[in-house]
Amino acid sequence: MAWTQIDLDAIEKAIATGARRVRYQTHEVEYQSLSDMLKVRQIIKDELAGNAPGVVLTEYQSGA
Repeated sequence: MAWTQIDLDAIEKAIATGARRVRYQTHEVEYQSLSDMLKVRQIIKDELAGNAPGVVLTEYQSGA
């Protein structure tokens, strides 16, 4: 799933208000703990900043 600023805003609002249920683009998630929400918030922030771990693309050119 590609995260958006709207998703980040939604989870931050939920954290601020104490809600555990967050509606994202096409689905809704109910988190079990604040810790889970903080982890997901950081994942979203990292992806939006371009720092998300994941696939690394490399280019190779043969010398021939």
